Amino acid sequence: MKPIPSPHRLGATLYMPATRQDIAEIVLQNKIPDLRSLVICLEDAVSEQDIPLALENLREVMQTLTEESRFSSNTDCHRPLIFIRPRDERMANYLVANVNLSAIDGLVLPKFTHASLSGWWDVIGSTHLCIMPTLESEEVFDVRKMNQLADILKQHPCKDRIIALRIGGNDLMNVISLRRSRNFTLYDGPMGYVIKMLVAVFVARGFALTAPVCEHIDDLRLLEKELELDVAHGLVGKTAIHPRQIKCIQRALMVNAHDHAEALTILSASEAVFKSQGMMCEPATHQRWAVNILERAAHYGIEPEAIVS
Repeated sequence: MKPIPSPHRLGATLYMPATRQDIAEIVLQNKIPDLRSLVICLEDAVSEQDIPLALENLREVMQTLTEESRFSSNTDCHRPLIFIRPRDERMANYLVANVNLSAIDGLVLPKFTHASLSGWWDVIGSTHLCIMPTLESEEVFDVRKMNQLADILKQHPCKDRIIALRIGGNDLMNVISLRRSRNFTLYDGPMGYVIKMLVAVFVARGFALTAPVCEHIDDLRLLEKELELDVAHGLVGKTAIHPRQIKCIQRALMVNAHDHAEALTILSASEAVFKSQGMMCEPATHQRWAVNILERAAHYGIEPEAIVS
């Protein structure tokens, strides 16, 4: 089995319905520049009556991608990471049994809970598939249950398949009968608490978390503001629902030149504590931050320093 991809490879993860007719072309012909990962959705993005059409289209996409990979040794190096989001464990089991999934990297697991863990593992345990469980059910608001889930995942064999856990912002807002404001980021409402709590629970146990979608497609200023907070909370990558969001998301994931220089200094320092750029640096407590900064820089680059005229 191949090692699981770094969560830093995800970038802006673009969701698209499985009924879309040009998925194979998007993957193989770079129709969406800078695309690093995509999710072919069979859940919320597909209506019940369109499921047969979506499954047939998905089968054809998988066949095309599989055939292409046989003739190109460089396919894995250049194509985006590809995931499928089934509706539930039953549909996932059907896909594993009836569709050639060798061309994809994994599954996004909707409405993931402790109760569904064994069912999902029965489906993917014997496959090559990685997973991205989505935290988007009522249980997510219960910090006790989230601590229990994090402890269970840390000990479960599925841990070695988890690239990241996804925070399902819209579903969580639906649980509390709210919709995101047009004027504020998710952090300005109840989801601010939820994101902070999930970071404290899951990131502290070594899991990566991805940021929820910003569905205001035309308001890139709001997206940029939210991205600053995503990065400040240590989230890795962000769900995208439109190609125009991709560059904005991946630009925000670039590393500040000062942070990059400081990370290098921290990891090579012989002093226990020292001052750098007006701040205290303590390698014993800043090492994990520094490693994360260098990995982000390896995937997204370093922001060019502003030229002062």
